[in-house]
Amino acid sequence: MKKIFLIIFLFAAVSAKSQTITQSDEKRLQQIEDSIKQFAKDIVTADEWIDRFRADSFFTRGFVRALLIPNSFYYNFDSLQISKVVAPDSSFKIFTWQVMKDFTYYRQRGAIQMRTGDGSLKLFPLFDFSDFTSRPTDSVRDARHWIGAIYYKIVLKTFNHKKYYTLIGSDENDARSNKKWIEVLTFDADGKPQFGGKFFSYPANDETKPKPPVYRFCLEYKKDGGVRMNYDERYDAIIFDHLTAEGNDAKDKYNLIPYGDYEGFRWVNGIWKFVSNPFANVIFDDKQSAFPALLLDDKEKVKEKKLMEQSKKNMKKTEQNNQ
Repeated sequence: MKKIFLIIFLFAAVSAKSQTITQSDEKRLQQIEDSIKQFAKDIVTADEWIDRFRADSFFTRGFVRALLIPNSFYYNFDSLQISKVVAPDSSFKIFTWQVMKDFTYYRQRGAIQMRTGDGSLKLFPLFDFSDFTSRPTDSVRDARHWIGAIYYKIVLKTFNHKKYYTLIGSDENDARSNKKWIEVLTFDADGKPQFGGKFFSYPANDETKPKPPVYRFCLEYKKDGGVRMNYDERYDAIIFDHLTAEGNDAKDKYNLIPYGDYEGFRWVNGIWKFVSNPFANVIFDDKQSAFPALLLDDKEKVKEKKLMEQSKKNMKKTEQNNQ
């Protein structure tokens, strides 16, 4: 028994040592980060598209050079203005960002960095294939045929002892519409990422959503629509705005705007199943959820009292901001 404990202790000590960035490597990481953070900023802020694309090229090369440093997985890159999301089990990170040519052309960049036992780099570059498909929801895709998004949330679920990582992200798409994506990520037998699958169940007669079956879920909506989509731990659901068309045609996605209510998905037996009211008529405050209280009841009538309370809150915030 003592030998077993000794082996476990030695293994833990070796693992801890292998997962520590040395002072010299941390200094190198800081130096590279300092040298590329302006490029990361210029990808977004440079006035000319050619300067944004040039900054993207310089940034990518420098970033990969930094990731090659041993145990870079444990370095945060806090000053880089890109999205950095860690899986709940810390098995990988996803870095994503986007480059804009003009208001009609946005393309995402990205990479998955896997955690490794010896601190070496295991990286899967992601290549946005959106330009080359008319049906981005139609199939399982690998890293070279990725449908681009800027990810801001990873939700870990399991089914039959297998892990499923649900990615939630956004895409500025074009001059008329934005998109929000829900993408299920798995890893195959060789450890390679696979994006998508038949993980979504929802009504087929809703024109505000892509016609099922889909391998990834998308909400496309008016450019300044301000649609919310995120995972709410309190309700164990992905919750998003219920959309409606400004005109009579919901097929034109650039007409879709929030309706004033919410709907979502819950994970049931390996499937994200649609729920029309994930809040179950419960009114809650900001401390209980990332989403505001419902302003509509089950019969889609305005909750006048709640609307007045919300209006007073908004007016108070406006007065405070103007002081």
